[in-house]
Amino acid sequence: MDPRRTRTWAEIDLRALHHNLAVVRNHAPNADVLAVVKANAYGHGLTKVCQSLASSVAYFGVAAISEASIIRNALEGMPSPSILIMGETLAEELPKAISRGWHLSVSSITQCQVVIKAAEALGHQANIHLVADTGMGRMGALPADFKALCQHAQAHPVLNVRGLSTHLSSADEDESYTQQQLKEFNQLLNEALAVWSGEDQPLVHVLNSAGIFRKGQTEQRTLVRPGLMLYGCSPETPFQSTLKPVMTVKSRIRLIRELPTGSGISYGHSYITTSPTLVATIGIGYGDGFSRALAHRATTVLIQGQHCSLLGQVTMDQIMVDVTHLQEQATVGDEVVILGSQGGKTIDLRELATKARTIPWEVLTEISGRVCRIHLD
Repeated sequence: MDPRRTRTWAEIDLRALHHNLAVVRNHAPNADVLAVVKANAYGHGLTKVCQSLASSVAYFGVAAISEASIIRNALEGMPSPSILIMGETLAEELPKAISRGWHLSVSSITQCQVVIKAAEALGHQANIHLVADTGMGRMGALPADFKALCQHAQAHPVLNVRGLSTHLSSADEDESYTQQQLKEFNQLLNEALAVWSGEDQPLVHVLNSAGIFRKGQTEQRTLVRPGLMLYGCSPETPFQSTLKPVMTVKSRIRLIRELPTGSGISYGHSYITTSPTLVATIGIGYGDGFSRALAHRATTVLIQGQHCSLLGQVTMDQIMVDVTHLQEQATVGDEVVILGSQGGKTIDLRELATKARTIPWEVLTEISGRVCRIHLD
């Protein structure tokens, strides 16, 4: 069955994905790329995205061992970039990660010792990246402890220190604080890199998508970590024009009815028709990732290239929209664009996020598993 005949689907344009990767390289020409593919590649389909990017990037960044396992299986027989687990790894997960050569993020000497114990038991080296906390407050060694962490890790032959990193907390909204973080990290690096004294030095990575746009040319690092920008959305609107959206979400009209004046629509009757209204029921709801917060926020979908307004509350599996202005041309089975373009008009990811009172990252990652992904080469 053609997935496009199902109730709701997402089209993933892999050509746009590679276009956006080229934009990353233009902004950070001297750095390798760690493609952030956690959370099902920001909702775009982890397997297909990694297969498409496998020969084009140096690293994949994931949040969990389970994601690393999916990538490993997907890339069997293909070029295989290194995989960095960007979050904490529990002790019981270490044997699997170390034996498969996955890279671990390490924040403390205590965590180092746990990794050493697991690696020695396996008879394997463990690939690690040491993280400094310069203001994110999520993980990493505090600045006063970072040099000691580097010295401790470098002294153990079972540890292979492959990277030094920090995370920018406000690169898309607070230039002053970002500069403060970069200054502090640079000071830490001057001390930390001296620990390796001419030996093969670790990669250095700090720039996320917003950092790449703002600092890619001036902060010369050996690795950058694009996430949102890979998928076609800039964290800041001034840079959006260079990117191509990768995901389009579509559904179909399931039912069309004319409701008389005074009809309540959806749960709670929060919308009452003020005139005879042609109402189309669309096969998407919050169970698919269409947020309930979009109700009563001037939210629209595209049908026949025209904006059609959401009526009433979002239900789990369906929404209702006003198609009166289409003059009875709308028909059951018509394609409906929830996110993306149709007929020269666009429903923008950032606009949709704003209406839902959230951020683009959440809109993408909340597209649920029952929405079929179609990957277009």
